[in-house]
Amino acid sequence: MIEMLDLDAEVLADYHRELIGWVGREAADHPRVVDIGAGSGTGSLALARELPGSEITAVDVDPEMLAHLRDQAAKTGLGDRIRTVEADLDQPWPDLGPADVVWAASSMHHMADPKQALASAYAALREGGLLVIAELDSFPLFLTGTADEEVERRGHEAVAHLRHEAGMHMHENWGDRATHAGFEAVTRRHFDIDLRPPLPAAAARYAEVTLHRMRERLEGRLSTSDLTALDKAVAGLAGRDDLSVRTTRTVWLARRGRFV
Repeated sequence: MIEMLDLDAEVLADYHRELIGWVGREAADHPRVVDIGAGSGTGSLALARELPGSEITAVDVDPEMLAHLRDQAAKTGLGDRIRTVEADLDQPWPDLGPADVVWAASSMHHMADPKQALASAYAALREGGLLVIAELDSFPLFLTGTADEEVERRGHEAVAHLRHEAGMHMHENWGDRATHAGFEAVTRRHFDIDLRPPLPAAAARYAEVTLHRMRERLEGRLSTSDLTALDKAVAGLAGRDDLSVRTTRTVWLARRGRFV
């Protein structure tokens, strides 16, 4: 998981840079940022790097992820501007405020109670502070236009059913939810990501790690022939020159108004 998140940031660097640039134009100068569900820390690191003077509090339930983040922050000279907090965000949040920005990148769909999570984010923000919710509309496709396109598509459909069964909050209208939580000036922006060959070597590894992780969840969910075809496709990714990266992300920016 750590490698996959790090590769996502590397391969989709233009998207991440554009998103953070947008947030930087909307946020206060030298913002204090709380990164909820920080994972391996790609968002925290990018925010610290791209927003001059920012201070980042990275929150996650996984101590291994946070240890990786601290290590990366130290290696890149950002350790003095990033602190980590281990916390289960499905429980009452620790005191994380007052923050200028609450950053939630691909984390809100994991929350057991989105309403409570949004209320906690609201409470953590200063008046006028910014909530950023970035979510995946679709997980990356790598084999579009190739002979393996259909088996990849069927794999994604099966995993989507698993997420639905697990109660994950995919494809929510987070703008509406933020408004109901008391946020104002909600702005929505859609990003279509379509990277075509030739791609850097990291893209093949990104495809390999992502599809391997998907494959691990598909036993009994796809036919034997589909599983065999997917295994063959994953095994041969490193030598291919026809890979692409296609995915979509939606981002909502919302401001905290008066206390509610």
